[in-house]
Amino acid sequence: MPDPKMHADEADIDATLVGRLLAEQFPQWADLAIRRVESTGTDNAMFRIGEELCVRLPRIEGAVDSLRREQRWLPRLAAQVTLAVPVALAVGEPSEEYPYPWSVLPWIAGEPATRQQLAEGLIDPVAAAVDLAGFLKSLHAADTADAPAPVAGRRGSPITGRDETVHAMVAELDELGAQLDAPAVLAAWDRVMDTPAWSGDPVWIHADLQGGNLLARDGRLAAVIDFAPSLGDPAVDLLPAWNLFEGEARAAFRAALGVDDDTWERGRGWALSIALVALPYYTRLGTNPRIIADSWHDIDALLKDT
Repeated sequence: MPDPKMHADEADIDATLVGRLLAEQFPQWADLAIRRVESTGTDNAMFRIGEELCVRLPRIEGAVDSLRREQRWLPRLAAQVTLAVPVALAVGEPSEEYPYPWSVLPWIAGEPATRQQLAEGLIDPVAAAVDLAGFLKSLHAADTADAPAPVAGRRGSPITGRDETVHAMVAELDELGAQLDAPAVLAAWDRVMDTPAWSGDPVWIHADLQGGNLLARDGRLAAVIDFAPSLGDPAVDLLPAWNLFEGEARAAFRAALGVDDDTWERGRGWALSIALVALPYYTRLGTNPRIIADSWHDIDALLKDT
């Protein structure tokens, strides 16, 4: 059966399609077993190929640019960061029946490092916070020579560019009858808007750090996946401070990163704005209850942490 849809306009993707694509473009892997990877990821469908490989296929056209950037830049970044990242073994191209490029990747063993795993002690939250901070310091220090220039409006660009969107999302949630404390949210957002912009050079960023994009093995972080690699303000990579960590782990994450107050505040703004954008979209579609629940959690965590 087709992969469960997350968007109204996404491509029909199933194991049969993946088999045909492999047979056409990479016949050396066409006889391997194909299994869909259960995921609430919104941009790409994942299928395991045999025991050592997987394929990643964009669900929608809007996910293609991130995939192309992964294919182009992760081979270079992999040697400069402290955790494993997914480097494509082969790049699939659009075909008559599937319109987007796609990747064949090594299968990285591990389980998503979710809040639930941290809460249940399956992953040490303080160790995870320190490990992730070390990864981010290495990523943010990676060589930016010849890297693409930051793009206005993309995550990592000046956060003031999201002001109109945040106000529109608060209004839309009100129309949907959501139980949002709009005055508290907008007061927190106003503090972000009053925070000085990033004054340093743009650095490499992941731009979508949440538990589903972190893999743990043997109780420790092992890999970071699902990149949208680009250059920008490193504050956007502070999302786990609120969407994953709390208490001692949050404090350890901040201390290990060593970020200043302004960067921390902009990170808070990125976490808030991303949750506010996701909520009405997936509330209307009803296709991803996990993201809806996570967005409410993040907003609550952010308001309690102000």
